[in-house]
Amino acid sequence: MNILLTGGTGLIGRALCRRLLTEGHQLTVWSRRPAEVPSLCGAQVKGVAELEQLDGQAFDAVVNLAGAPIADKPWTAKRKAELWESRVSLTEQLVQWIGRQSEKPAVLVSGSAVGWYGDGGSAEITEQSPPRSEYTHTLCDAWEAAAKRANSYGVRLCIMRTGLVLATKDGFLDRLKLPFKLGLGGPIGGGEHYMPWVHLDDVVSLIVWMLQTPDCRGPYNATAPHPATNREFVRALGKALHRPAFIPLPGFVLKLALGEMSRLLLTGQRALPAKAEAEGFSFKYPHLDKALAAVT
Repeated sequence: MNILLTGGTGLIGRALCRRLLTEGHQLTVWSRRPAEVPSLCGAQVKGVAELEQLDGQAFDAVVNLAGAPIADKPWTAKRKAELWESRVSLTEQLVQWIGRQSEKPAVLVSGSAVGWYGDGGSAEITEQSPPRSEYTHTLCDAWEAAAKRANSYGVRLCIMRTGLVLATKDGFLDRLKLPFKLGLGGPIGGGEHYMPWVHLDDVVSLIVWMLQTPDCRGPYNATAPHPATNREFVRALGKALHRPAFIPLPGFVLKLALGEMSRLLLTGQRALPAKAEAEGFSFKYPHLDKALAAVT
């Protein structure tokens, strides 16, 4: 296939490019830094700064993974505007460009996050679960709404509500490893909130599966089948790193330090990939211990 990607230089995007190149696909990445695309994504991958450079070219599929990191900086008004621009506004621009093309792609796989559900507590969350109204839901819902406009152009749409991605480097795990290696790891807050984790390899395989399965459409939870509470997660991480995991990080400290963004660390979702599994997708890393062993 001839595939256009956004967010191709990010963690998931780079891994996806490597996978798609091995399968013989032709890739183009829309990026703010197109000159860096070949070194980050593969020498065969073309980088472009403007979508208009691609007018008239026929793409079989589009994968939209762009989005500024949500946990890198406190959620000031300026940062919220950046998060909106990099997700909602960019997706609107992408879909508008698709609509102007005489030959439309057959499928758009567009990113979102399990934050769409808000704080799910201990309840099992499937794609049929209703959301709780809070900032992450507002952001993800607008992001998904922008992508849904592709339906009006006859483009098959799959939305990927991604959890916490486990990777060897550059993922959220990097931030947890240092305190653990110093013997300072432990549960966050009460430790009972769920962490909807997923291995990077499974995220990439899920995207490829969506591209290649014509019946796939709508939202999918990109999370492993066995989510863990924060306490279970840090215990498993400590075991994988051969380090203790008993020093708690009080919730009030995070609230003072991070403000509203502390909810990312103090709340979660017991999100299950019910739809993907029901439609035949199989996870390589369904269990946390084996997933952590592969990335630590």
